[in-house]
Amino acid sequence: MKKSLTVILAVFVAITFLAASAHYALAEPIKWKVVTTWTPAITLIKADEYFVKLANEMCKGELEMKLYPAGELVSAFEVFGAVSSGTVQGGFDWPGYWAGKDTAFGVVGALPGGPTQMDLLTWIKKGGGDEIAAEVYGKYGMTYLYHNLISCESGLRGKKAFLKKDDFKGAKIRMSGMIQGKVLKDLGASQVMLAGGEIYQALEKGVIDAAEFSTPDNDWSLGFQEVTSVWNVPGWHQPASLAGFMINKKAWDALPPSIQKKLRIVADATLANMMAYYNYESGIASKKFIDKGIKLETLDDATLKEIQDYAYKHIVEDAKKNPLFAKAALSLFETMDVLSYYRPAELGMLKRKIELPDMDALRKAAGNAK
Repeated sequence: MKKSLTVILAVFVAITFLAASAHYALAEPIKWKVVTTWTPAITLIKADEYFVKLANEMCKGELEMKLYPAGELVSAFEVFGAVSSGTVQGGFDWPGYWAGKDTAFGVVGALPGGPTQMDLLTWIKKGGGDEIAAEVYGKYGMTYLYHNLISCESGLRGKKAFLKKDDFKGAKIRMSGMIQGKVLKDLGASQVMLAGGEIYQALEKGVIDAAEFSTPDNDWSLGFQEVTSVWNVPGWHQPASLAGFMINKKAWDALPPSIQKKLRIVADATLANMMAYYNYESGIASKKFIDKGIKLETLDDATLKEIQDYAYKHIVEDAKKNPLFAKAALSLFETMDVLSYYRPAELGMLKRKIELPDMDALRKAAGNAK
């Protein structure tokens, strides 16, 4: 009897093992369609490509993503709806594009006169920014992972210098962001909304007087050096910009916790890598603009201070109208308040012009070291 039971038990265990093996052998990875607001011509897509590549490597055999640039499955401004509805599982964006749906998206994307790159990084990782972004997107059936954080955008490009407030009067300027548009109105200018791919032609034909888009490397990739002669700094409209990965909440919740954890790690790794990438590439592209003969003009301090005052006035106004905007803005500026105690200690280094030692001597020494 004992022998029979042992044999039966052994057979049962073997059958169970074989069945489980067959199941796992036949199981395929979860497949996601992922879209982006960027086309291949815009170098911002590189962060999305890096994320997808790293995610596929880390989740090999478990999750497989395929990235579709803007226009292949949906247009750039249809990305939000496609992810929210579940038409696709994920999509990369810049939050400010959706401020018309909820003004809180403006806070989790970029504010005019707002924090710098490192300030925003501190906010999302220590001040609660990650949680705020997840809450804002959560209203629309999504979760959110920040994966890109670029430093100060180029500023205005065109054929006209903007040196003081009077220079803005009557100007038609391509600029993203709702609060940014209000500030332009305060300055006497009008905001023109155009997709990135439409800016070149609008500048070429004189439909607009100036435009901002992104960092110098992105601006160069779009050919702005061919249709502009003046580069106006600083990029007060976006001192730093956050971007991320929208994930349909049902698709996210269906993932095993282990894959969710891997995607969070991928997002952080992409964030760090792309911060360095865009900073470095912007340096290279800036030199190209200067070598091309593009004239660099700087807005005066008095107008810059006025712009910040306008921006903060509108931030408070929007906070009074939208509790979620208020919660997001309070979280962000509470972090800035903490950082304000340290700022005097580092301000001298932040404002210091970059100066170099004898580079020829260093190159010679490095050559000798070989």
